[in-house]
Amino acid sequence: MAKLVLIRHGQSEWNLSNQFTGWVDVDLSEKGVEEAKHAGQLVKQAGLEFDQAYTSVLTRAIKTLHYVLEESDQLWIPEMKTWRLNERHYGALQGLNKKETADKYGADQVHIWRRSYDVLPPLLEATDEGSAAKDRRYADLDPRIIPGGENLKVTLERVIPFWEDHIAPDLLAGKNVIIAAHGNSLRALTKYIENISDADIMNLEMATGEPVVYDFDEKLNVNSKNKLY
Repeated sequence: MAKLVLIRHGQSEWNLSNQFTGWVDVDLSEKGVEEAKHAGQLVKQAGLEFDQAYTSVLTRAIKTLHYVLEESDQLWIPEMKTWRLNERHYGALQGLNKKETADKYGADQVHIWRRSYDVLPPLLEATDEGSAAKDRRYADLDPRIIPGGENLKVTLERVIPFWEDHIAPDLLAGKNVIIAAHGNSLRALTKYIENISDADIMNLEMATGEPVVYDFDEKLNVNSKNKLY
């Protein structure tokens, strides 16, 4: 019976300052480092051993993974980074303060941008400052698939191919997998794994630094789901 552990990165510097982050590569805050280390200690206490690790190409998720693996004496396991596990791209909202944005556009509009399943935020053009098209970590991607903004639906559509090509085959082979990623990429995975409706997924929150453990059977049906505290 294979296990999958999902963990949202520890608090980031922009979580702390209440800014839209998305694909902007910000670091963990001091609290975020402690959250990640504590998550690793919980993993060790639970006796969880992994065969494969996955994370995004963003620093806050990568560092969280490394802290978790270090604290659980598993830094040596194979690790793969992919843009497909990146946070949802918040488009032109990235870098803006959430409260100030709500004051400018209205709380209802910001709530729609943040929580609607299929409404896109204001988009960035490839030529705009801060566009991911200018970032070297995405240089090998077809420019047409680098987003200018995403909703949860689009995030799900680029996460699922990675599940099908890498994560699911690992689990079907009996490997235990850990994924350190982001609130929305993990919500997308959770929606797919648990077959959550478009409406209900909007109410799901992923706490920073809190490991969620799934047990699967040989057909990838979920036998159990637990959180480590």
